[in-house]
Amino acid sequence: MKEITVKMYGELAIFGGSGNPALTQGICDYLQVSQSRAEIIDFPNENIFIRLRQSVRGRDVFLIQPICSPVNRNVMELLIMIDTLKRASAGRITAVIPFYSYGRSDKKDQPRVPITARLIADLITVAGADRWITIDLHAGQIQGFFSIPGDEITAFNILSDYLLKKNLRDAVVVAADLGFAKKSRNFAEKLGLPLAFVEKRRSLTDAHSEALTLIGKVQDKNVIIVDDEVDTAGSMAEAVAIVKDHGARDIYASFTHPIFSPPAVERLRKCGIKEMVTTDTVPIPPEKMLPNITVLSVAPLLGEVIRRVHLGISVGEYMKDVPG
Repeated sequence: MKEITVKMYGELAIFGGSGNPALTQGICDYLQVSQSRAEIIDFPNENIFIRLRQSVRGRDVFLIQPICSPVNRNVMELLIMIDTLKRASAGRITAVIPFYSYGRSDKKDQPRVPITARLIADLITVAGADRWITIDLHAGQIQGFFSIPGDEITAFNILSDYLLKKNLRDAVVVAADLGFAKKSRNFAEKLGLPLAFVEKRRSLTDAHSEALTLIGKVQDKNVIIVDDEVDTAGSMAEAVAIVKDHGARDIYASFTHPIFSPPAVERLRKCGIKEMVTTDTVPIPPEKMLPNITVLSVAPLLGEVIRRVHLGISVGEYMKDVPG
């Protein structure tokens, strides 16, 4: 009797939106495949038009598009590209979203407000995506907003391995937010360092948050402040000020997503951080690239996860066994 082999999806295809072309190319380089071609046109009336330049019929397609600035345009480009791939009869479509914007709007914490993180998940699903991949969501419950399978992976090992090699002595890890306490604890455990916390109160009427006090000791210590993203850098600047007031020595910052909305660059330039370690989930334009920023690429991480999803190999085992 002949062996029966069922191939669920066709040949791998990698497409990239305009959100982060360099990251898309890095993923293609890791996978040793050529980027699939698509034409993205902006009409004078601000409508987006996308035309694929090759067939995707039956293929296993991965679309790389972070929802970064300009956020709303990149959301529409992501959705239109998914719809284009679906109507071109792609075998499977995986939306690879290195940065998931609107992630902070993940619950109804005031009267008459939206849960936009859920809305974005619904839009991606309705557009025709079969799977999703993202890195370091602002809140874990966003995974449950999707009705399709997916993978949240983390840049934890990339960032912590870099800092581990610096062999910082007399150091302490500081969580910039109590909401980031669990991940910060894992970070501190990885580096073999004690942990401290910045306690702050977030305003209910705007995006401002006021840092209140420090839980833990940083006197005469090198400090590593960790967070998931830096947007306007208000929380980061306040955390730096507090640890300085408590006698910290050199201050390092580690975070996955360098959003850097104004006035982030001015705040980060003035606050006195010795080195900021981040990733390329979103591109940093030249005018925002400060001399003390180190950018580590997530292309190998995403490339390996894409390879495993394509071949039907466990992603969880890989994340567990990533060196670090």
